[in-house]
Amino acid sequence: MNIEARISSKVQKALVRLYNTEMSADKIQIQRTRKDFTGDFTVVVFPFLRFSKKPPEQTGEEIGNFLKDRVDEVSDFNVIKGFLNLTIDNAFWLRFLNSMHQRGHIYDLHLDPGNQKVVVEYSSPNTNKPLHLGHIRNNLLGFSISRILEATGHQVKKVNLVNDRGIHICKSMLAWKKWGNGETPVDRGVKGDHLVGDYYVMFDREHKKQVAYLMEMGKTKEEAEKEEPLMKEARELLSLWEQDDPDTVELWKKMNGWVLEGFEQTYHDLGIDFDRVYYESEVYKLGKEEVKKGLEKGVFFRKNDGSVWADLSDEDLDEKLLLRGDGTSVYITQDIGTAIQRYREFDFDEHIYVVGNEQNYHFQVLKIVLGKLDYSWAEHLHHLAYGMVELPEGKMKSREGTVVDADDLVGEMLTTAEEMTRESGKIGDFPEEEKKRIYRAIGLGALKYFILKVDPKKNMTFDPGESVDFNGNTGPFIQYSYARINSLLSKAKDKNIDVPDELSGHVPLNNKEIQLVKLIHQFPSVIGEAAQEMNPAVVANFLYELAREFNQFYHDHSVLGAGNQQTIQLRLVLSVQVSKVIREAMWLLGIDLPERM
Repeated sequence: MNIEARISSKVQKALVRLYNTEMSADKIQIQRTRKDFTGDFTVVVFPFLRFSKKPPEQTGEEIGNFLKDRVDEVSDFNVIKGFLNLTIDNAFWLRFLNSMHQRGHIYDLHLDPGNQKVVVEYSSPNTNKPLHLGHIRNNLLGFSISRILEATGHQVKKVNLVNDRGIHICKSMLAWKKWGNGETPVDRGVKGDHLVGDYYVMFDREHKKQVAYLMEMGKTKEEAEKEEPLMKEARELLSLWEQDDPDTVELWKKMNGWVLEGFEQTYHDLGIDFDRVYYESEVYKLGKEEVKKGLEKGVFFRKNDGSVWADLSDEDLDEKLLLRGDGTSVYITQDIGTAIQRYREFDFDEHIYVVGNEQNYHFQVLKIVLGKLDYSWAEHLHHLAYGMVELPEGKMKSREGTVVDADDLVGEMLTTAEEMTRESGKIGDFPEEEKKRIYRAIGLGALKYFILKVDPKKNMTFDPGESVDFNGNTGPFIQYSYARINSLLSKAKDKNIDVPDELSGHVPLNNKEIQLVKLIHQFPSVIGEAAQEMNPAVVANFLYELAREFNQFYHDHSVLGAGNQQTIQLRLVLSVQVSKVIREAMWLLGIDLPERM
């Protein structure tokens, strides 16, 4: 039984003994004591006052004395208003450190396995442009959350839905037909997704010219956009595709093939993968059939133009389009079908969609529509909405070609990492191949950590230069802390100083050592919190606190030059355990660690 569970159990007994009442463990609140107060764990006293019939300070004192007498690990306590702060004795922290040293992984130290089947959908790109900075945040969040959920015992399936059909694809196809002259990625010497993205931008530019011309001829903006010939042609191309027109399908396959090959390279470069990849072109018909069934049952209705809608007025929402008048589907049609297909495939307990917060309404409607179709599991669909990511220069727009491509950003990060590492002079004598691996690990680590350390719900600005700083709350700082510990252990080996299999006897711990052991002890609950909140930033910011504490400890206290063998062994074991936590936590974030820097 871990220390929090022991305290909770004894609090239950205190309530029975002192106030003749019982309370379930889930109602007892035990928190980490805030840094500005003395103590390790804090019991919230307020819920007990209705039983004690006494002021919070007196209630806290009575429960504190009960715990101090009956829990060996509790060495002292203090009460501040309605908070009982407990101090745990050094012997407990030493025993804990010893037990950790003899374990492999520590994910499950304080956690009951979740053992739920969870589907996590992330990435979901359109095949009309390359992945960009926004996609990077999406992919990193989805991948990290999947690993965090796996670490807490869930069975996770990582899935990607590639939006490889629709009007946006037809815009790129039409522009290539009109102005491409048969150009291929090989002809231009670029990745296929970049080539197709250029034609998407080209379409938008010509479309705007046509709209402006029609407006000059006296049309309103709404009329001009509706009558503009390029957009009409794109819609006709979409209709031809859905009718399986051979020439249209052949062009679609060719251009999608270029893009998908480009995506695979970007995923590989980012270290991202999936258990299953779906393609909208293969699943959208299932959604159309479900909508038609709903229409037959009277769940949906048809308008005069032939379009099919859902009336959501009972849910205080408006009407939602499900099928266009020409029979073509929209995004929600496809999501209806894929949700049903995935439930049939995986029988999931929860399905998480990692999608930007601009789609909040879409996923709200999806749950309602599936509920109307009598799929009770729709309640277990969860939209993990994340905020916009920008560069210091401002917003990005795909249509105007002002986005930062993921490939370009990764390339810039690797270049910046190499430049800053060379300037530091830290790895000047390393073999060239090892240098390249280190530059790559630092560059990608900087990118991933900088994005993941921000709460997904918040908008953020990504600053490439700031992210590669070797000081402060950055990936390279944590990577360097890990490499520093490896260097320490190498020096110990060179001096024939072994890390013991276990600590023997009682070794006094100083404040810095206790703080590090407490952070190691906290790690499993950090993972649990990150899983519950679906927020990798919880892990990232814990990591920074751990790395910072270790570096302060290392600065203030010699490890190999400590006064006696017991202290040297203690500090080596402590260093090993810190490195273990850093390694496992960075793995949860999808970040590689160079063994030396």
